[in-house]
Amino acid sequence: MLVPRWGEEMTMASVYRSARGQREIRDWCLQRIDAWDVVSERWQILTCAGLTSALIAGPRPSRDTPTVVLVPGTNMSAAVCLASAGELAARWPTVVLDIPGQPGLSGDERPRRGRNWWYGQWLAEAIEQTVPGPAVAVGHSLGGAAILACPSLQIAGQVLISPAGLSRLVASPPVVATTVAWLARPTLHRSTNLLGHMVGPDSPVPTGLAEWMTVVARFCHSTLTPGPLPSAMLDRRRARASVVAAGSDDILLPPARLGPATRRHLGSDLRVFGGRGHLLFEEAPKEIATLVGEVYAVA
Repeated sequence: MLVPRWGEEMTMASVYRSARGQREIRDWCLQRIDAWDVVSERWQILTCAGLTSALIAGPRPSRDTPTVVLVPGTNMSAAVCLASAGELAARWPTVVLDIPGQPGLSGDERPRRGRNWWYGQWLAEAIEQTVPGPAVAVGHSLGGAAILACPSLQIAGQVLISPAGLSRLVASPPVVATTVAWLARPTLHRSTNLLGHMVGPDSPVPTGLAEWMTVVARFCHSTLTPGPLPSAMLDRRRARASVVAAGSDDILLPPARLGPATRRHLGSDLRVFGGRGHLLFEEAPKEIATLVGEVYAVA
């Protein structure tokens, strides 16, 4: 497949500050994936958004059974989602995609504006090339918005974890202050402080995730999660089997805001995990696998 010449239609920007930064991120991801104790292989596919890294684990994808497609959130990658990916791969064929224009192993560029269609088209092409049959798409934050923007008829069901695209994110003054300090001088301590806002009150901050966020702040430009998608686009996703979930202590997409938006746009009730925050992929991998099982059974 030929890559469209996006520069003729939209202005593109790299997520990385330098070529060295891209190498540092790539090395970090590959070391984590190489040390993963789950049998897997990594593909590189060519899409409208450039090269996309796909991590394949679990049973071999086939036309006869759905494949789970996991799409990480803002500033995340497959290498940071291995706990959830392992739970899914233990039960089903699983593909984990690095979003282009986010830190990871996919292409580095993303459009400065007009990203909704871009993310949706990218995901449709990535699924077409990695999934031979139906897909159950599982996305967190930005990954959830990409799934909602995706027109692929292969998506038979969707599990959206604290998804963007339904409601605007909110950030309290303490979170903003912690984020500014983290970006100004990234250290492991400051990354841990930032992540402490994003997990539930009784959840520890994983050391590996704090290390990742430190590397991201040092070598990458900050990225924003998209706002609400157009209502007409969201209305077309009602036909999919859907589960939407969030933590009770999610400070970016609190249930009081996300719940009404979920009912309004998708016609379903929000599932709330008590005592959990925004990072459910890290905090509740087994519970996420249970939600996927519900959708997988009817996909």
